[in-house]
Amino acid sequence: EIYSLHVDCKVTSRFAHTVITSRIVNRANESREATFEVELPKTAFITNFSMSIDGEVYPGIIKEKAAAQNEYDAAVSQGQSAGLVKITDRKLEQFHVSVSIAAASKVTFELTYEELLKRQLGKYELLIKVRPKQLVKHFQIDVHIFEPQGIHFLETDSTFMTNELTEALTKVQNETKAHILFKPTVDQQKKNSELNETLLNGDFVVRYDVKREATAGVIQIVNGYFVHYFAPQEMPVFPKNVIFVIDRSGSMAGRKIEQTMDALLKILQDLRPEDHFNFITFSNKVVEWKNSLLPATEENVASAAALVQTLTARGGTDISGALLAAVGVLEKAEGLPERSVSMIVLLTDGQPTSGERNVEVIQENVQKAINGKYALFCLGFGFDVSYKFLEKMALSNGGIARRIYENADAALQLQGFYQEVATPILMQIEMQYPENSVEGLTKNNFKLFFEGSEIIVSGKISNELDLLPVEIKAQSHTSDLTLKEEANVKEKEKVFQNQRYIFGNFIERLWAYLTIQQLLEKAISAQEEDQKALEAQALDLSLQYSFVTPLTSMVVTKPSDQQQKELANKPTEAG
Repeated sequence: EIYSLHVDCKVTSRFAHTVITSRIVNRANESREATFEVELPKTAFITNFSMSIDGEVYPGIIKEKAAAQNEYDAAVSQGQSAGLVKITDRKLEQFHVSVSIAAASKVTFELTYEELLKRQLGKYELLIKVRPKQLVKHFQIDVHIFEPQGIHFLETDSTFMTNELTEALTKVQNETKAHILFKPTVDQQKKNSELNETLLNGDFVVRYDVKREATAGVIQIVNGYFVHYFAPQEMPVFPKNVIFVIDRSGSMAGRKIEQTMDALLKILQDLRPEDHFNFITFSNKVVEWKNSLLPATEENVASAAALVQTLTARGGTDISGALLAAVGVLEKAEGLPERSVSMIVLLTDGQPTSGERNVEVIQENVQKAINGKYALFCLGFGFDVSYKFLEKMALSNGGIARRIYENADAALQLQGFYQEVATPILMQIEMQYPENSVEGLTKNNFKLFFEGSEIIVSGKISNELDLLPVEIKAQSHTSDLTLKEEANVKEKEKVFQNQRYIFGNFIERLWAYLTIQQLLEKAISAQEEDQKALEAQALDLSLQYSFVTPLTSMVVTKPSDQQQKELANKPTEAG
């Protein structure tokens, strides 16, 4: 029986630190399995886990992956266990551990994870998955948010709320802080008064955005580490030249092609009159809808919509031919707006089966053809794609990859992705800091900035620095911009002093989190030697800051009368 479940989440300036504590008692008169099962966002890194059984603590220890595996193999002769963490859906992974406890004994499980909230479509989203599977006497979710820039709006949303449960939810907020408390009684948790079934099953989501005034963004400093947030607003949008490259091979038949059609019809409606577009569909044959890019006039959009509705799926998959054809159309395009952004959006559900089939050769040829001029976005539909291949191709060509999960909402996933990249407002963004007084700088050059997102740069400043000057250079649709800002180090440090929301050196941890994410991403498209160096750097930081990343594992040790060790690894989308 879980008699207490507490989710405590502190968000300080977009960096979220979540602790989940579950207390379980065995009311049977013999020993039983106690299970701790929680879902956490894929973007988060686990930083800590422990079990306390009758006052004895069993901590999880984070080690390099191979070392952890060796230790596990030595302890367990019967081979590989499934590991404690697995991907469960589009946004979540699940951590699951069981331990046997004696009659009348108690166990406390505690899991801590951290993540940097990413701004998408104008808001940050904190996702807490709630699924206790039983009524819990003391159930509580606490979310504390501290945003020194000021909170612009804040909303909560949940997939399981009823009128009774709404009474258990309180929200207190002032200019810079908010506290959300959800504390339903056992009666409020019940589906109905006769049955002991819980209503608590689903997502509890907090969405918010911060106030923004300064044009050159906002700088925050704690203990010698700085973070710089830059998200300009209300700027003219670049016209886009976009080529949709759509897989219509046999495996897309049925539900997938229908969902693709639904999404494309909506996306066509979202094109702006100044955009240019074209479609290429491919199976083992590559078909260009038109031989050049067309302006997105009502007439052209209507004629494209008619084409989309006739899509049928059969044949093989010539990914290489289709992408090279798309580059060809962009190469020979004429009369496009002078300052515009060109992009290729590939949607495929499989491996290359016709034309060039060697993925390394395809990657090389596509990169050579694109030559840094266009952004390539790769959407992999379902689990038959080689996600690694798509991700490497997108990251090598200034874009991103995304897996589209084959659920009822696949069309919405496709549309949502398009909305994120539909409004480029800056290109060639360079964030410049004084070289001699800043070290460990995270990525500070960005090809494109989309409205509703945010650029985050972090680094370490030398002790002597009193003023941190910043210069941002970028191109907007109408002009070349240079923005300047100067941060007074001492004053900035004061903002976070005596804040009880702060968990220690949060900007340093934010810096480490961001650096690890970026090193791992860079390693995906790097050459082999570079890849090893990048991964070694990321591993050092993962161990130093105790993050479970794809390079580390957490070894969980249990009482001596049970299978002694289990491993928690970080799953990745590429598997």
